[in-house]
Amino acid sequence: MAPYESDDSTRAAEADDRLAGRRKAARYVVPVAVVGVAAATIGLVPALADSGDPDLPKITAQQLIEKIAKSDVQQLSGTVKVSTDLGLPDLGGLESGLLSGAAKGHGDSSADPQSKLLELASGTHTLRVAADGPDRGKVSLLDDAAEYSVIHNGKDVWGYDSKSNEVFHSTSAASGHTDEGKGKTPRDVPATPKDFADEALKSVDDTTSVTVDGTAHVAGRDAYKLVIKPRQSGTTVGAISIAVDAKTGLPLKFTLTPSSGGAAVVDAGFTQVDFSRPAASTFSFTPPKGAKVTEGDDLKGADGDTFKGPKGAEPKHLEKQGPKGHEGASGEAGGPKTIGKGWNSIIVLDTGGKGMPAGGSGSTGNGDVDGFLNSLGDHVKGKFGSGTVFSTRLVNALITDDGKVYAGAVTKAALVKAANAAK
Repeated sequence: MAPYESDDSTRAAEADDRLAGRRKAARYVVPVAVVGVAAATIGLVPALADSGDPDLPKITAQQLIEKIAKSDVQQLSGTVKVSTDLGLPDLGGLESGLLSGAAKGHGDSSADPQSKLLELASGTHTLRVAADGPDRGKVSLLDDAAEYSVIHNGKDVWGYDSKSNEVFHSTSAASGHTDEGKGKTPRDVPATPKDFADEALKSVDDTTSVTVDGTAHVAGRDAYKLVIKPRQSGTTVGAISIAVDAKTGLPLKFTLTPSSGGAAVVDAGFTQVDFSRPAASTFSFTPPKGAKVTEGDDLKGADGDTFKGPKGAEPKHLEKQGPKGHEGASGEAGGPKTIGKGWNSIIVLDTGGKGMPAGGSGSTGNGDVDGFLNSLGDHVKGKFGSGTVFSTRLVNALITDDGKVYAGAVTKAALVKAANAAK
């Protein structure tokens, strides 16, 4: 069977408007553009093998994709290493704080999964993961002197930050999104190879080629290597490689490198995995004595919105907004829409306020933040007016001076072209 061939008195008021616009833009650009697009645009892994490639029966790309889709692993525990290199400037860790802070606009709890797990968008992290059916799951982010965990046990979802001794609590009913009953931890950041792979496979269409590129050993398991490559030019994506467990169909490793080459942008893989049932105590949680507990229903956003769960920083229509392009697709008024097709798709958002100051002449009021933004920004002009392009090794985002955001895994020229065409 052939493989798929399927791609932000008046001066003070204006300053407030700009800040509100930036906060809103960042709130969408980071979790949607950086995480969502990165998760669906993964690159070619140079080598997946631990030692020697196993001799496995031949399989087609379609059969391997079907094997992933049919995978029904209910119990597992293991360790996952996640490395992300978006090419952000080294500001002594500020870049990671900015990424998590951008999504934290709806509350001040350091234990909120929405903000905490976005730390995965920068640097190298080790996770311990466990699952027991659709109603029990745990992801722990390990640090040198602290640990952060998200525990899903029945209807309860707990986030605990041992460093600050803060607890975040929500329930499936309060979360108000369609993951209830499906066993998904309410978070916006992919944490395991399967999370990444599920997003990546959404990109498989006629703008994409998919092949099986041999076999590998990953975390002591025999695996097939599935390679997904864009067929379109103008994308910053190189290709996607997913190591798939030959026995269970579970994605074990996931790596992304950009079309420009170099080190991987995203590299997530199991270093150890066990498919036996974890102990029930793994998913038990009681807030420690003296811990500050924040209920999800109590959090409100910077715009006055009420958010009812760790995933509530986004309108419901955003949760279903995928990176795959659909001509003319749009969300609610003021919400995002997607233009273009496949790997060249661009998310467009009107923040309803001022954009970034032209040429970096404005200020957020925080010198470190301004330095970070200006280090990324490149002032551009076109038929659309003027704006600033913020670039990473994978995702580029154009924020126009009138507050529109164009973001995608495409080149700067493609963003300017899209903004010009919208005029």
